[in-house]
Amino acid sequence: MPARLTPYEIMEKLVSFPTVSRDSNLPLIDWVQDYLDSHGVKTYRHLHASEPKAGLWAHAGPMEEGGIILSGHTDVVPVDGQDWHSDPFTVTEKDGRYYGRGCCDMKGFDALAIWAVAEAQAAGTARPLQLALTYDEEVGLIGADPLLRDAVPHFPRAAAAIIGEPTTMQAVTGHKGGMAWDVHFHGFEIHSSLAYRGVSAIMEAARLIQWANEVNEQSAAATPPAHAAAFDPPWSNLHVGMIEGGTAHNITAKDCEFVFTIRVVPGDDREAWKKRIFDKIAEIEAGMQAIQPTARIEVTERFAGPGLMAEPGGVAETLVRQITGDNASHVVSYGTEAGYFQEHGFDAVVCGPGDIQQAHQPDEYIEISQFEAGHDFMRRLLDHLKA
Repeated sequence: MPARLTPYEIMEKLVSFPTVSRDSNLPLIDWVQDYLDSHGVKTYRHLHASEPKAGLWAHAGPMEEGGIILSGHTDVVPVDGQDWHSDPFTVTEKDGRYYGRGCCDMKGFDALAIWAVAEAQAAGTARPLQLALTYDEEVGLIGADPLLRDAVPHFPRAAAAIIGEPTTMQAVTGHKGGMAWDVHFHGFEIHSSLAYRGVSAIMEAARLIQWANEVNEQSAAATPPAHAAAFDPPWSNLHVGMIEGGTAHNITAKDCEFVFTIRVVPGDDREAWKKRIFDKIAEIEAGMQAIQPTARIEVTERFAGPGLMAEPGGVAETLVRQITGDNASHVVSYGTEAGYFQEHGFDAVVCGPGDIQQAHQPDEYIEISQFEAGHDFMRRLLDHLKA
């Protein structure tokens, strides 16, 4: 049987695969599956329906229910245009840090999880340890749901999932969900001196954007409900981060396109928010078509990810608190794949090494002390599963 690699050696290998979301992650999945298979770990590959990508599920220990899942994504964000001072796809140690794309988000955790699964298989455990590696998390939490639907039936059902996004090893028990749409306003071009006869896609798009501002202001002024009070901000917030359109300064814009997003507090009704947004879009579209019947608004869903609700006393939260000693309350406003695990009936918590502020940055890094803290967490988890 091949030698078992250290967590650092595994991280080096994972980072060497440039698994930017626009590209394939299959070479990384091939390597991980071969490595785990060689150590007797049972694996299952879930293939993307149309792209050269895959998720991976693995199971170490007895074929029994009640185990723990360690989950992470394999894709990373691009390095294009970023000012790196080392090769982003080679782990570089400097000043107490490991630099490399994904060291923080989240191949550092993935390496620790792979190490733990191989160790669990070799040492034997009373309860199983499972691994879930996903694709396309960075472009909208796309890969978790299909992996769960496909892979879970092939293995004994676990009791809880630990999603290892960087939380500086704190137990994050709640986060916002998210929805996003590509919105394309189709206007009607005419010389701007006769703008009232045309439909400016840009100026009509501004109505939706201004409405989003007004909704955010109303939410900020209101007393937050109890389920939202712990979040920053304590409301479901609307946002437009990119926009483009128009032909010339003196022509009513034929096109305007942007991404419209909402981060939804867990406990808010996502479908009610969606209806509110689409009702506003329909209202604006009706006004456009009253001027020119060919004007319209095209909306295409980009992603829709669930939030994570706290589960006080749940298996995942209790276990992570026992191991880390962290009894404080932590919630975040960014999204993770934990909400999908919860939707599929697993207790879930977010806990992993590294600081989210380093994610996606040039010269991304994880503090060596954080990586070692993650390693210590995995040792304690293995001790727990042996008991």
